[in-house]
Amino acid sequence: MDRRTFLQSAAALSLAGGAAGGAEQNRDPAVAKLTQRLNPKIQAYREAALRILKPTPRELERGLRLHAESLVFDSYGFSPRAAIDGDKLAAEMAAGASAIELKDLREEMSMTRYVTDPIEQQEYRDAWRAAGVTCIFQNAGEEGQDPLRLIKRLARFTFATDLLRGFVSKAAVPDDIIAAHKQQRHCLYLTGNGVPLTQQWISVSDELRYLRIFSQLGIRMMHLTYQRRNMIGDGCGEKTNAGLSDFGRSAVQEMNRVGVIPDCAHSGWQTSLESAQVSDQPVVASHSTCGAIYPHFRSKPDNILRAIADSGGYIGICCIPRFLRGSGDIGVFLNHIDHVVKTFGAEHVAIGTDVAYSSQNSAAENKKAPRLRRLRTDFRSLWPRDDYKTTAAATNSLAWTNWPLFTVGLVQRGHDDDAIRQIIGGNVMRVARKTLEAAT
Repeated sequence: MDRRTFLQSAAALSLAGGAAGGAEQNRDPAVAKLTQRLNPKIQAYREAALRILKPTPRELERGLRLHAESLVFDSYGFSPRAAIDGDKLAAEMAAGASAIELKDLREEMSMTRYVTDPIEQQEYRDAWRAAGVTCIFQNAGEEGQDPLRLIKRLARFTFATDLLRGFVSKAAVPDDIIAAHKQQRHCLYLTGNGVPLTQQWISVSDELRYLRIFSQLGIRMMHLTYQRRNMIGDGCGEKTNAGLSDFGRSAVQEMNRVGVIPDCAHSGWQTSLESAQVSDQPVVASHSTCGAIYPHFRSKPDNILRAIADSGGYIGICCIPRFLRGSGDIGVFLNHIDHVVKTFGAEHVAIGTDVAYSSQNSAAENKKAPRLRRLRTDFRSLWPRDDYKTTAAATNSLAWTNWPLFTVGLVQRGHDDDAIRQIIGGNVMRVARKTLEAAT
């Protein structure tokens, strides 16, 4: 690295970090919220990304300002996670709690403990502030079709947003997201990781009746499939590529009718293609990658992206190095966004991180609880094995709290402000609004 590049990088690190000098104190308050009082974990993530991006101070300033001013909407992600209460989990294990009870308790703590624990709540608030995200399309359903399975996470995030509504609320309609942005609050727009099915198979209409009920509970997007095949179609992990079933076509039509976005992120390629072709409303791949850059089974080839674009939808580029491949870092992530913009237009790409920020206290709390015995692989997983090794540098550069640097990266790549606003939130808002208006 030559001296000029080094000095630019040093200035960038100072500008995006938490060590506030005199210049930092005089910055725009909205921009300063993204850079001041970063804890060591968030600061380390920032530095990992900046070492790769190496923005000039001017690029960094423009990107941070644009991010601070914009409505930022993660097209699929997770609210910051709290640390578990290790002592409580250990006590439950000693009392003989089942594996299912312990799994549920651990998940409930990570998803709700920031409501009642002041230390965890402060970290939760700090992560939101550093990320500068207005709204997350929040995973609020465990992967599957059973309504009782799907309702657990929905209950947890309803609880959290009910009790923290002055800071983070549940958005029922797109106007709620706009209001949150204007009031400098945050919100969750909820997605369920499956179409709720009773599997009684009395009639198609009877089998799909819970889809409307979950939409009334606030679910605004649903996975058509997860990794495996279900009655709607083939998942992305199946060796076959059979496409959308006859029942699946009815499911997509019902989603169109009640105002739920069909999400093919975890669907097989043929299922994804046919879903986009048969839907009357936009279909999305909320957290995926471009198969033209790396053909991972969780990616979407260009012919499918064309069908999604033609439906009015978008692909949300995720922050998973294994799916992005190459070095799997923030630079490769930006390559995927560039590909969609150049091939299909800026109106058909978003950012669906598929990663969460976890509390700094997680490691210490986890040590308090005895380790669980190794369990069999979840049926839902069906992950094809590979030998890819993810690096800490790649993972850290794509941390959820690095959202402002995603915008900085888009500035570096030469995208204009209007295109960037579409990518970091406008496209998700457009599809959310169109889907509900069509149902109304």
